[in-house]
Amino acid sequence: MTDADFEAEVIGAELPVLVEFTADWCPPCRQMGPVLTALASEEGDRLKVVQLDVDTSPGTTNAYKVLSMPTFVVFRGGEPVRSMVGARSKRRLLEELADVL
Repeated sequence: MTDADFEAEVIGAELPVLVEFTADWCPPCRQMGPVLTALASEEGDRLKVVQLDVDTSPGTTNAYKVLSMPTFVVFRGGEPVRSMVGARSKRRLLEELADVL
């Protein structure tokens, strides 16, 4: 996902959206890949999961004041409702998302 399609993919989404602000050079971000893939396949009917590269999409990154990677922001109804910073296990991520799903 990029700055160009953020509005359509996240702000206009019907489901809650988990956005991972990520970067190619970020080892913890790469570590989250399998966790997010599993989360997307298991919770796809209740949650949309997307990644936004901070280096290629600085507009959205700056708009949401993202300073560390990975940063996870949950959007519901086009508004950010939760923000989490740092890599985490799938179990912990699910626990943190429980009240927004």
